[in-house]
Amino acid sequence: MADRTDNLTSGNLLGIPETRLPDDFIDVQVTSELADGEPREIAARHPESPMVWAALAQDALTDGDEVSAYAFARTGYHRGLDALRKAGWRGQGPIPASHAPNRGFLRALAMLGETSRRLGDQAEADRVTEFLREADPTLLG
Repeated sequence: MADRTDNLTSGNLLGIPETRLPDDFIDVQVTSELADGEPREIAARHPESPMVWAALAQDALTDGDEVSAYAFARTGYHRGLDALRKAGWRGQGPIPASHAPNRGFLRALAMLGETSRRLGDQAEADRVTEFLREADPTLLG
């Protein structure tokens, strides 16, 4: 029988394996493109990227447009769920931020929580906080 005691220190008491998006997931490329590129143009080229939708959500919040920010964050969240499921995720378990390809989804998820909170949807904001806690507790400080 495999030794599962490593889960006692990681916070993963159920022993559910981590989900890691592929090393060549589009968000790796998009993160580089965002350093110098326009997020809307990048989104047109890579609509499957949770990272670009999270960046658009952040830009919309900066501009004071919470409704657009919410829509962008929700799109990134759903694109990320699609990618996670394709990578074997079954609706629960760790999604470590230490793995760079996972960060776009986690950023979109965090943006979804923030925009939900700003729009007064506390139930959704709380659900996102719990999701982030399960995915990677280090993200909540």
